[in-house]
Amino acid sequence: MTTQTLDKKTVLEQANEALQKATKNVKQDHRLGFHIAAPANWINDPNGLVYFKGEYHVFYQHHPYDEHWGPMHWGHAKSKDLVHWEHLPIALAPDEEYDRDGCFSGSAIVDGDTLYLVYTGHVWVDRPKDIAIQTQCIASSKDGITFTKFEGNPVIKEVPSDSTGHLRDPKVWKQNDDFHMVLGNRTKDDIGRAIHYSSKDLKNWHYEGVIAKNESDLGYMWECPDFIELDGKHALLFSPQGMKADGDKYQNLYQTGYLLGDYNESTGKLTYGDFVELDHGHDYYAVQTLHDDKGRRIGIGWMDMWESNMPTKEAGWCGALTLPRELSLSKEGKIIMKPVAELELLRDEELVIPLTEINNECIQTNIHEDLVEIKAVFSLKDVTAEEFGIKVRCSEDGKEETIIGYDVASSKLFLDREHSGKGVAGIRKTKMDVQGDSLIVHVYCDRSSVEVFANDGDVNMTSRIYPNPESLQVQFYAKNGKVAVESVQAWKLKDIWKENK
Repeated sequence: MTTQTLDKKTVLEQANEALQKATKNVKQDHRLGFHIAAPANWINDPNGLVYFKGEYHVFYQHHPYDEHWGPMHWGHAKSKDLVHWEHLPIALAPDEEYDRDGCFSGSAIVDGDTLYLVYTGHVWVDRPKDIAIQTQCIASSKDGITFTKFEGNPVIKEVPSDSTGHLRDPKVWKQNDDFHMVLGNRTKDDIGRAIHYSSKDLKNWHYEGVIAKNESDLGYMWECPDFIELDGKHALLFSPQGMKADGDKYQNLYQTGYLLGDYNESTGKLTYGDFVELDHGHDYYAVQTLHDDKGRRIGIGWMDMWESNMPTKEAGWCGALTLPRELSLSKEGKIIMKPVAELELLRDEELVIPLTEINNECIQTNIHEDLVEIKAVFSLKDVTAEEFGIKVRCSEDGKEETIIGYDVASSKLFLDREHSGKGVAGIRKTKMDVQGDSLIVHVYCDRSSVEVFANDGDVNMTSRIYPNPESLQVQFYAKNGKVAVESVQAWKLKDIWKENK
């Protein structure tokens, strides 16, 4: 065994030892019960979602030494059912000259019996001026746990002539006998775009050109692109930086959404419509998808937002990933996201809520849980209320509450966390194109998160909240009128991480 190999092992060992040590000091008040978060310290983008040898693998950007962002490693978890997750050793650490300042975001792909990670090697040239060298690299594994970096890394060293050094976040897929890669890029003219490479062997790549670029107001950098096919259409998912707020839209610092249209393989161009946000909450970024053995397109995002208040840093950890969601195309040509069916495995106990109507009141239920799923169907027939909905994580004194509500006059769904606890505030709203006479509100509430799926995934809203641990009440309300409730279902949910101990 060479000294170089020993050094590489030592870097990973040191990172894992630091993580194990930090885990002992993590405070549990807002610790999530059924989401992926690192055992301790910082995480951001999901990376390398892949189905390998009968198991789902999720990697993520991770700083094992600190609860703040820093030199990126790749954390790792796996599951047989997308519900019960197991932490695995850190997969990648910055231990080469080409990735010495971080193993940045990327993806995973299976070829034969080998799992490949494809990532961006990051080296700072002038950090205050945001100047860096970013190259594309690969690592491989036979067991899905221990990875070896390719001796010929980086596999893409040069950037296009009109590009800055911001070229990152490779998403790789295979079509017929060729591998393809889409990368996020920033041009010298500060134009965000997605560019395309192809390869026969994952090691030698050819630049194919630009798939799509900012031609109006879609920002200066497109991070974390993912190019997928859904029901005969092609979609470019990405996270643009530099978009301006427009009414209720684009309210977060950075966005995540998609361009949907038709892809011309001959020209390599995507003809598309307007940019559409995938999630309308406070905390959703950098979605990545996988295509599993059941033929589903499943996406997971980062359940936080850059430069937002993150109170769990004080507890020794920061950042989490969303629940896995199945993506499909609606009849109206819109990407919808539903909770994967396996999440029903989280249900521990059904909670009965006998509710048929709410008339200008706030109704206290018998629910006092920190891990809960609620599915309510409200009738829009003969509704006279100006506003109605569900309040979760309410305190007995009324000072804390998170509201998932519907404004009848404007047909807007909103998530209000003005009184959601420590360190957070703000309201997010989005117009709903309601079909029929019912509104379905499906909510997953964890100890420090709320995920809303309205009308079978037509609208999604994801936000972090940090209520007092004793704020556990669930209420239903209607303002200035009445609304009929067709049905309510609720379940106490399992804590998968306590089950693992």
